[in-house]
Amino acid sequence: MKKVVLAYSGGLDTSVIISWLKENYDCEVICMYADLGQGEEIGPLKEKALKSGASKIYIENLREEFVQDFAFPVLKSGCLYEGKYLLGTSFARPLITKRLVEIAEAEGAEYISHGATGKGNDQVRFELTVKALNPDLKVIAPWREWHIKSREDAILYAEARDIPIPVTKSRPYSMDKNIFHLSHEGGLLEDPWNETPDDILMICKKPEDAPDTPEYIEIQFEKGLPVAINGEKLSPVELLEKANEIGAKHGIGVVDMVENRLVGMKSRGVYETPGGTLIHKAHTELEALTLDRATKEYKTLVGVKYAQLVYDGLWYTPLKEALDAFINSTQETVTGTVRLKLYKGNCTPAGAKSPYSLYNQDFATFERDEVYNQKDAEGFINLFGLPLKVRALMKKNLKK
Repeated sequence: MKKVVLAYSGGLDTSVIISWLKENYDCEVICMYADLGQGEEIGPLKEKALKSGASKIYIENLREEFVQDFAFPVLKSGCLYEGKYLLGTSFARPLITKRLVEIAEAEGAEYISHGATGKGNDQVRFELTVKALNPDLKVIAPWREWHIKSREDAILYAEARDIPIPVTKSRPYSMDKNIFHLSHEGGLLEDPWNETPDDILMICKKPEDAPDTPEYIEIQFEKGLPVAINGEKLSPVELLEKANEIGAKHGIGVVDMVENRLVGMKSRGVYETPGGTLIHKAHTELEALTLDRATKEYKTLVGVKYAQLVYDGLWYTPLKEALDAFINSTQETVTGTVRLKLYKGNCTPAGAKSPYSLYNQDFATFERDEVYNQKDAEGFINLFGLPLKVRALMKKNLKK
């Protein structure tokens, strides 16, 4: 009998897929649940997967690897997809797929399966990672094959087969959760004219419900990586959990956006990323203090491309590795502490310091100084503006 390793979440789609794979491929289904810090109760997953028809399930604790090797490198890059999205779903997929491939190899499986739809980005992310890590494995993508056309169809399919599912018709949102963020799509969000429903947020407080008193926090970095909050050294997972708790309390990190999917259509999503938003903001402020102008400007350009690579599922590629090398080089001096003021959804810089600071008060001061000769600026302006002067003279001569 053929073996298929399924990326299993316990949600609607993957619960239905177990039964569908057995019915349509006459195969043994082995599930793999990636614990990325979803905060869900893992205990019932085994019983649920087996009851749905799986032969076995791997429950993999990948939280530390997820934060240290995927979340923090993305934060270190400073990238945002289309200026807003911190990519919490995007960089989870290559790690999940990496483990799927390892289990498939250990089990002697020929196939990997996933619950991504034929309209979305995740199908690309899963399958490009399989191609990069083991091109001999084949992929089964049920959403591209079966007769189920909607989430309501999937719910009916599950109900007809007594498959336990967590989704109801009254709350039809498609959600993806990990320790870094929670995403929401579908339902009322499919009309971009609709305001984000009041009941949609499950991590962050609404800004109007956040505390009426600001809170100040300090995030410490070493070579671009966050290592402590308010002076307390923490492991990567502990640090992100702490940042999440603080940011969520103040309603920070909620993004409502219409984005351009890789497959060509626009979609609307709401993302809750409280801790990642705090770290991203603090990291950006520290780079402003420690990177020279040319490096900072070029790193911003690299960040745009980096975000696109991560969003498009191109994690395991030569270009991504090359950009990582550049980014790591820029982070050698990104060490220091940033203070942030948190208040009702706002995250405002309130101070930064670093032993590698390029800010020199002796030069920048508006008061009397002994290190800067203001007369030097005249020659600089004359040389810097020479192309403009030459062009203006040319245009003047043409009019004669």
